[in-house]
Amino acid sequence: QVQLVESGGGLVQAGGSLRLSCAASGRTFTLYAMGWFRQAPGKEREFVATISRYCSTTYYADSVKGRFTISRDNAKNTVYLQMNSLQPEDTAVYYCAAKRSATATTSGEYNDWGQGTQVTVSS
Repeated sequence: QVQLVESGGGLVQAGGSLRLSCAASGRTFTLYAMGWFRQAPGKEREFVATISRYCSTTYYADSVKGRFTISRDNAKNTVYLQMNSLQPEDTAVYYCAAKRSATATTSGEYNDWGQGTQVTVSS
């Protein structure tokens, strides 16, 4: 099991940027592919982005492609989500998640989750 703590959320105006961080502890970070998901009020949790163990592969939801960038620093046991050109529809609680081995885009495949960080984009 790996423990995950997100940070970096906040309130930003439309068109602005935020960078989320997720610090991992407890197990060898490079055993895990990492993902970001989000959940808006009254909606299901949805996939945002994922990155493979050694950064060779990334996938993005169509809704964020070209605006968001996922990255990781294995020396710091941290995964990041750079979010640019934010829009009100990006408002949600953002969660990072970990799964052993390969990347995945479905939440059910991830075993470990952080507590979430709120991102609010005003128009």
